[in-house]
Amino acid sequence: MKKNIWIIVGLVFAVFVIFRLVAMFSRPAAAATKGASTKTQAANLYSQAVGLEDANEVLQAKELYRKIIHEYPDFNKVEEVQKKLDALNMKILVSKIETPKTAIHTVEPGDSLAKIAKKYRVTIAFIKKSNGLVSDTIRIGQRLRIWTGVLSVFVDKSQNILVLKSDDEIIKIYSVSTGTNNSTPIGTFTIEGKLVNPVWFKSGAVIPASSPENALGSRWMGFDLAGYGIHGTIEPESIGQQVTAGCVRMRNPDVEELYDLLPEGTKVTIVD
Repeated sequence: MKKNIWIIVGLVFAVFVIFRLVAMFSRPAAAATKGASTKTQAANLYSQAVGLEDANEVLQAKELYRKIIHEYPDFNKVEEVQKKLDALNMKILVSKIETPKTAIHTVEPGDSLAKIAKKYRVTIAFIKKSNGLVSDTIRIGQRLRIWTGVLSVFVDKSQNILVLKSDDEIIKIYSVSTGTNNSTPIGTFTIEGKLVNPVWFKSGAVIPASSPENALGSRWMGFDLAGYGIHGTIEPESIGQQVTAGCVRMRNPDVEELYDLLPEGTKVTIVD
């Protein structure tokens, strides 16, 4: 009887060991299978998004790119996906495409682009880009597509990035330079002054916009904190570093793009 009990115990133990070994060796295989499946799903979504974009179905393509970034951050093409999403967002922003964030304004007697821009708190340049206007002339009855989302800017000094947002949605991420020795102030500011081809006042000297030594580049958007703002650069190779006197520095094409979109009063939040 005792012999039979020990045989049963031995068999049970053997079965237990076998199950443990099977479980141990199956986990890596299951993980690998899951990983492969995830990569395949992300790749399929990417392929679909590219196809939709090629077919000019930009809103649908945008949603798939966003899905990849949020659900498959380890996808090997995620940086490319982010660039494509940024480009699509900007295309949608300044196109005639109607979205939940747009309104149609019908031009009335007495309207001007300046009056309409003030009403909707956007820039004249933004309205012109969105509607393919080459001049400031508008006609009564003309329908103008206006972006109604509130644009704002978020700067992360630790990563040297500037994020353009519309309400809570990220529109585009830019690489920027910030201040040496943590000299870029943190907090929330507003854009209060905007200049095209700004003159630079450096230690009492006046550096004209045409000078190759004018460090402000092609645009200036000043904060409600004197001496600080967002501007262009004559040293594009410095972008991505902490090298400025405290301002946020951008490549000239990037700051020009933002300049046309951001009205005075735009909120700028800067964090460490």
